[in-house]
Amino acid sequence: MKRLILFLLLLCLAGCGSEADIYRGIAYDENGEYEKAIAEYTEAIGLNPNSATAYYNRGNAYDEKGEYEKAIADYTEAIRLKPNYVHAYDNRGNAYDEKGEHEKAIADYTEAIRLKPNDAVAYENRGTTYGQKGESEKAIADYTEAIRLNPNSAVAYENRGTTYGQKGESEKAITDFTEAIRLKPNYAEAYNNRGLAYGQKGEYEKAIADFTEALRLKPNSALAYNNRGNAYQKIGKKTKADADFAKAKEFGYKQ
Repeated sequence: MKRLILFLLLLCLAGCGSEADIYRGIAYDENGEYEKAIAEYTEAIGLNPNSATAYYNRGNAYDEKGEYEKAIADYTEAIRLKPNYVHAYDNRGNAYDEKGEHEKAIADYTEAIRLKPNDAVAYENRGTTYGQKGESEKAIADYTEAIRLNPNSAVAYENRGTTYGQKGESEKAITDFTEAIRLKPNYAEAYNNRGLAYGQKGEYEKAIADFTEALRLKPNSALAYNNRGNAYQKIGKKTKADADFAKAKEFGYKQ
């Protein structure tokens, strides 16, 4: 999952900026109108400069636009105003992660966990960052804790399965992807990755079935076409393999 973007409206007598502005900002965010949302949150901050919520939500809108430096600045101000702001630490960690600043991201997720030890999302996010750093054992430990805290997290199972797959532990990977699919039957990425795990085991027919289901759920997936093409190639079905490679290229796949 990696991206928790939670827009908040805290009802209070003071400290939340203009409630109406924040409500409007959230509505704009939900419609993908981030510039308008930012304008509303900025208005709320003008009315109440001590509104941690307004800074936090504006940070989220900047994050959605890919303006990570501005997002980080707003999350940082939200944390200054409200030092125990768990969601602000989570999402600042996400922004650092997007910038490739993995150590800062891990520090923020760790602080979120310190403030809220049952924060499954922070464990998931930290696990993903550990995975990006190649620290697979730490990643698996964090995903496992996230699953303990939230057994219904399809994303945590999928991420742990991916990490097992990268380690060559195909059976464990397949078990996790299967659970992710049980929890979220339309999870195209889990089907695709389970297909890869079956491929690692040489079970190409099962792999092809999973890639086919991934394509049914996500018809424009260049990656799934390429993966299915590779599986067809392994079992000598050159015509089907070539057709899939052509579709993969059509949808933008690059070696």
